[in-house]
Amino acid sequence: MESSSLRQQVQNRLIEADDPLFEQIHAVQREGERLLHRLNQQLLSPTAFRDTLAELIGQPVDESVVVLPPFYTDFGQHISLGKDIFINRGVMLTDLGSIQIDDHVLIGPFAKLLTVNHPVSPAKRRGLLVAPIHLKQNAWIGAGATILPGVTIGEQAIVAANATVTKDVPDKAIVAGTPARIIRYVDEMEG
Repeated sequence: MESSSLRQQVQNRLIEADDPLFEQIHAVQREGERLLHRLNQQLLSPTAFRDTLAELIGQPVDESVVVLPPFYTDFGQHISLGKDIFINRGVMLTDLGSIQIDDHVLIGPFAKLLTVNHPVSPAKRRGLLVAPIHLKQNAWIGAGATILPGVTIGEQAIVAANATVTKDVPDKAIVAGTPARIIRYVDEMEG
């Protein structure tokens, strides 16, 4: 099954533990393991790294994109990268629900973008709830921050280190804490 078709089937819904989609999801994950191993275990030139990343995500990666290993994803095929992006070491993209990263985004070390959650009910807890994440242009995600399913980070917004973002962040907002709250807005005159 084509990944874009799978993306449509999992978007914004509960995937029950016995759903046949799990077999397709696991097949994509197994395919990606070889590429993740190459990204994280071999010393690759920047071009070879981008080419391997492009193969993993199933689309070209612009030469302006910099991703420092180790790089982690549990799926890989639902990541969309713009231009002039910097992703620091140890970042985890749980992307089954789709992650879109627009141009000029910075992501600090050990940040986590998680598009997958589990139902609260113990009877359904083995199932998956998926919802997309969107990091808009010029967003900055601080070290160790966690972005939860369904969240959009606005243009030029900043997520402070170790924040846990549970709801959308407006353009130019600076959020911090757990759960993240707006502490102020970006002052473009600031250094």
